[in-house]
Amino acid sequence: MFSNAEIGIDLGTANILIYSKSKGIVLNEPSVVAIDIHSKQVVAVGAEAKEMIGKTPQNIIPIRPLKDGVIADYDVTAQMLKALLKKVSKKVGISTRKPTVVVCTPSGSTSVERRAIHNAVTSYGAKHVHLIEEPVAAAIGADLPVDEPIANVIVDIGGGTSEVGIISFGGVVACNSIRVAGDRLDEEIIQHIRKNYNILIGERTAENIKMEIGYAHPNHEEVPMEIRGRDMVTGLPKTITISSMEIYNAIKESLEQILDTIRATLEECPPELSGDIVDHGIVLTGGGALLNGLKEWLSDKINVPVHMAPNPLESVAIGTGRSLKMINKLQKAAK
Repeated sequence: MFSNAEIGIDLGTANILIYSKSKGIVLNEPSVVAIDIHSKQVVAVGAEAKEMIGKTPQNIIPIRPLKDGVIADYDVTAQMLKALLKKVSKKVGISTRKPTVVVCTPSGSTSVERRAIHNAVTSYGAKHVHLIEEPVAAAIGADLPVDEPIANVIVDIGGGTSEVGIISFGGVVACNSIRVAGDRLDEEIIQHIRKNYNILIGERTAENIKMEIGYAHPNHEEVPMEIRGRDMVTGLPKTITISSMEIYNAIKESLEQILDTIRATLEECPPELSGDIVDHGIVLTGGGALLNGLKEWLSDKINVPVHMAPNPLESVAIGTGRSLKMINKLQKAAK
């Protein structure tokens, strides 16, 4: 049924995951490419390129070719896919020659953005390329009964976009996408520290702050954290101590926007399916779902049970891979 050349790709803003039916997740690396601007050659991809952010000489620049879940730099994305698929075939011994590929796309992406994703994968040499909506892939990966007539509500908070979808009978009943997710929270933290302390910090420091002392719920035990950055007045390195309550205040506006998107999607739900949501609740996936206290905060705000997917970081990739066998059914539902 499955040949080795059938793979699922989660083309995420923060991370790219590649799933093979026979081996499961075979690659999980940051969506970063380091390029030499003189020769236009790719110097490094994935984890190696992420290590270079903020630390490279002038001629080498690390690029994140995906922005808000869609392709911002077409050529670099194609090169990155080529390099990562080559890495997969070397590391795991999976044939990636003329594969059949399923790629997930944000539900709010335009036909032009979808075409760019399709072309980037085709240019690698894929035989068939199928696109699947991210909420559907996330729901399949979170083990939800997507092909049953039950409302499955999925909230996928990634790096570039937050997707909220209600899925029933293998198709999307209601769906909303907002370009506020993990990257926006990092940006809010950078701005907060710049405004209040006159200190400049990088993306990686902001991400570490979010992971360690970022809280979605105001009722938490305050946690301090020491961080280092560059003083914007003296230009010298400086160490300061910040608290988790400050970070909560810095990111709460963006979290409210995600909450509004969830509410708007629930309001679009047909009355027949609303009862299911009260019983089964909503399921969180994506890296952003791991923010401290997010599950409890959402549960308080929308008064329905909130569950975490078994493997939030990999749900979309697993669902993308599993959907290979469901692709015909999903395409029929989409028509």
